[in-house]
Amino acid sequence: MTSTEHLGDALVKVANQRDKAAFAQLFEYFAPKIKRFGIKQFNNEASAMELVQDTMTSVWRKAHLYHPSKGAATTWVYTVMRNASFDALRKIRSNREDTLSEDIWPMIHADDDDAVFSDHLESKLLKQYLDMLPAAQQEVVKGVYLQEMSQEQLAKQLGVPVGTVKSRLRLALSKLRIHMGADHD
Repeated sequence: MTSTEHLGDALVKVANQRDKAAFAQLFEYFAPKIKRFGIKQFNNEASAMELVQDTMTSVWRKAHLYHPSKGAATTWVYTVMRNASFDALRKIRSNREDTLSEDIWPMIHADDDDAVFSDHLESKLLKQYLDMLPAAQQEVVKGVYLQEMSQEQLAKQLGVPVGTVKSRLRLALSKLRIHMGADHD
């Protein structure tokens, strides 16, 4: 199924009848192309696969917006893909801004906790506050700020999604702020 007319027919079937077989044909045709585009765009297979998922989910949900008289199915799907790609790029840019704290946290190099805190004016106090956090949050704070790992590296090391690392870090920093008070921001 490679002709534009067949793709258009499949898209109309998805729109009008929620035809899963037609959607499978669209997926089979477009997924490899979207993935290749995503790898070129993001230089990352996981992000490329996320682009495939986002694009094809939108195709399923928005198929009713496709009108064969206005253009080819390929043009419509690639427009959906382009919009999903822009959304992903905005999300990446936004996440970089969210991780700005990595850039302003004090640089510390050491292997054990006592050495890590030896330079810090309130080392024992800071260590106490860190010890109050749940183990998973301690692990993330130490990995990001004390071992200078990126959130992506830490997620890979821990075997959890990046979003989990970000959530744990956000919660941990919030708890530390509460425990330490406004004087220590």
